[in-house]
Amino acid sequence: MSTLPAAVLFACTLNSVRSPMAEGLLKAAHGARIYVDSAGAESTEVNGFAVEVLAEFGIDISNHMPKTFETLEDFSFDVVIALSPEAERAARQLTSWMSCEVDYWPIPDPSAATGTREARLNVFREVRDDLKRRIDARFPPENGNK
Repeated sequence: MSTLPAAVLFACTLNSVRSPMAEGLLKAAHGARIYVDSAGAESTEVNGFAVEVLAEFGIDISNHMPKTFETLEDFSFDVVIALSPEAERAARQLTSWMSCEVDYWPIPDPSAATGTREARLNVFREVRDDLKRRIDARFPPENGNK
């Protein structure tokens, strides 16, 4: 019997960096077993640095279509993981009448990074690696295998 949830939503402020990265990572790990989506309190186009650092793991999010909570087609999630304070507030409000677990993972927004291109990419890599560690801990591979 699986202990994995059937559906997970990752949420952040703009659905352009953290939540699409988390969505891509969880889909790569459990895409056949868990329905995964992402949304933001607002939305804007996916960040190119996020696309680039996930491509280093063989994960393509270049076609990600950012969306808001309001534009989600379905809100039947077992778990919502908020990655920003704004997203946590919105998720708790939207799920207050539902049997849905809301977790808050305070992940910094790497789009605020400055410096050289490589320095900025390194900040995105740190966020990617933090998300991967948290996802692997929260949604471990069944029987130790991916």
